Amino acid sequence: MGFPDAMVRTYLTIALPLLLNGVNSLGGQHHQQAPLGEIDEDPPGVPQAQFDAFRSGEGCPDYRHYSAYPQYVYHLHQTLIPSVPCFITNYVAEWIFASQLTVNNSFPRSDGPMALPFQRPAPICRTFKSDSVEKVIRDMTARMKEKDLARLFENAFPNTLDTTVRWHVDEKTAKAKKKKKQQKGHGQEQHQHWEGRAQSFIVTGDIDAEWLRDSTGQLAAYQAFAAHDEKLHDLILGAIHTQTEFVLVSPYCNAFQPPPPSRLAASANGQDDRVHPTYEPSVVFECKWELDSLANFLALANRFHNATGSTAYLTPRWYAALDTVLKVLERQSDPTFDPGSGRFDRNEYRFQRSTDVGTETLALAGTGNPLNAGTGLVRSAFRPSDDATILGFFIPANAMMAVELMRTAEVLSTVGGKRETELAAQVRGRGERLARAVWEHGVVTHRHFGRVFAAEVDGYGSAIVMDDANVPSLLSLPVLGFVDRQDETYRNTRKMVLSKEGNPYFLQGRVFRGIGGPHVGLQNTWPMSLLIQAQTSDDDEEIMEAIHLVRNASLLGLIHESVHVDYLTEYTRSWFAWANSIFAQTILDLARRKPHLLFGEGAEPYVVE
Repeated sequence: MGFPDAMVRTYLTIALPLLLNGVNSLGGQHHQQAPLGEIDEDPPGVPQAQFDAFRSGEGCPDYRHYSAYPQYVYHLHQTLIPSVPCFITNYVAEWIFASQLTVNNSFPRSDGPMALPFQRPAPICRTFKSDSVEKVIRDMTARMKEKDLARLFENAFPNTLDTTVRWHVDEKTAKAKKKKKQQKGHGQEQHQHWEGRAQSFIVTGDIDAEWLRDSTGQLAAYQAFAAHDEKLHDLILGAIHTQTEFVLVSPYCNAFQPPPPSRLAASANGQDDRVHPTYEPSVVFECKWELDSLANFLALANRFHNATGSTAYLTPRWYAALDTVLKVLERQSDPTFDPGSGRFDRNEYRFQRSTDVGTETLALAGTGNPLNAGTGLVRSAFRPSDDATILGFFIPANAMMAVELMRTAEVLSTVGGKRETELAAQVRGRGERLARAVWEHGVVTHRHFGRVFAAEVDGYGSAIVMDDANVPSLLSLPVLGFVDRQDETYRNTRKMVLSKEGNPYFLQGRVFRGIGGPHVGLQNTWPMSLLIQAQTSDDDEEIMEAIHLVRNASLLGLIHESVHVDYLTEYTRSWFAWANSIFAQTILDLARRKPHLLFGEGAEPYVVE
C-alpha cells in the first residue's frame, strides 16, 4: 500500500515508534467528535478542511469493513499529537493491517482470556455522540465480572451511533433553516417535505442504505434515553420523520437511498429487478415487500412515544403515511382468486429478479404462490431475512403488525379530538382482527410438540413449520409483545424451533449452534437467534450458555451476521449493526431482570431510565 507524499512518510517516523512501543498518551487535547450539522455549515471547533475530509470518507476509515483493524486507528488518534491529520493515522493503521505486523499487547484489549479488541472509532470519526450512552457504558463495564463480555458490550452498544448515522439534522436547526428560506422566498423548493423537521438517515452498517426494519432495531437500545437526552430525542424523532418520507414514496420497499437534502450519493444494489409498483432508483435501494418493514415503521414511533410521551412526530406527513400503511394492508389482504367468480386477481405487488438463487425472487411471474380468501391475514412477499416466503402469510410479521397497530391506536387515543378518536378506533379494529387471524389460521398441531405457531400459511390448510433467525420470528413473539413467554402455544413453539426435530434451520456443529435460515445456507447460524433465546428464557443456565456462545464467536469484538457451526473464523459480515444492537439490548435486559448473571451474586439491578 502506498502513501501520498513525503509529509506522510515524515509522520510515519513518529507514528510507528509510538504505536509499536505502546505509548499510552502524548500531551495535548484529543480531537472532539465532529458535529453532524448541515453539510454546508462550519462545525464548531473543527477546521472545515478536516471536516470535509471526514465527510468525504478520506479522514476516517471506511467503517463498512473496519472491524479487523480500527483498534489501531483509535490508538493512533489517542497517542499522536493532535496536529497529525486523521487520514495519516488511517494510512498507518491500514499499512499495519495489510503488512500483518505483530504488535505488542499495548493496544486496548479486554482483560479476559479472549483479549477482545477495542472496536470503536476515534472520537472525531464517530458519526454521533451521546453522553447518556457513554455513561451507561462506564457504569456497566465497571460492574460486569466477565471482562470479555464487558468489552463486547462496550463495542456493541454504541455501534449504531459510532458508525451508521450517515446524516442527521436536529429539530432546531431544521426549523431555523426553513424559516430562513421562507424569509428569502424559497419556501416551495423541490425537497420541501424534508425541511423544517429533524431528519436522520441510519444505514445498516456495511451497506450505504437504510432498511426500515434494521434502523428501527438499531435505534431500539437508545429509546429509553430519549426523554432526557435531547440529542437522542432529536436523532430518533428525525429517524421517524425520515422513515415517514420513505413510506410515503414507496411503501412496498424495504431499503432506501440517502435523502436528497443529505447530498450523499446513492448506490446501486447490483441486481436486475422487475418490480411493480415501479420505484425511483435514486430513492429506493431495494424493493422487497416485507410486511415487517411497515410494522417497524410504526414500532419506531410507538417506542418513542412510550419512552417520551411525545407526539411531536404526529405531523400531517405521518398521518398520510399511516393512511398509506392501512391501504397497503388492505391490498395485501386480497386473495389470489376472486372468492365469487374464481377469477385470478393479479396482486398489485410483483417482484422478479434475474438470479439463480431461488429465495431471491418470487414464483409465478413475480406473484408468489396462491393465497386463500377470508383469512384476515396480510401477505408478505419476503421474510425479514430478505428471503422470499413460500406461503405468503408470514405469521411473525402479521403478529408484529397486529401489536403495533394496537399500540398506534393507544397513542392516537391520547391525542384526543374527533379525527384522532375515529382513526384510533379504525386502527385498533384492524389490529384486533389481525391478531385473531394469527390465532385462527397461524396455529397448527405438530405431532411431537402439540399446538404451535407456523411460520407461514396459505389459508388453504398448508403450513411451513420452521423458524428463521431474523426478527420478527416465532422465537421473538414475546419480545414483540404478541404473547406472554409462559403462553402454552408459545412454549410449545419455542421447544420446536430450538430443536433439530422441529426446525429444519436449527443447526448445530462442533463449536456453534442456533437458528439460521436460507439466507446464509445450511452451515451458518445467526448470533441474533441466541440473543433472542436469552431474552425469552428465565433459566440462568440456558441464558448464559447462549450468551457465551455469542461471546466466543465474536473474536473481532463485534457481533457477526452469521457464524459457521464448525469454524468460528468463517462468518458473514465482520460486524452487523442490528445484531450489535440486539446484543446490547440483551445485556441491558439481563442487567435489569437477572443482575447476578452479569455482576455477581447479590448484585442490584441496573435499570436504564
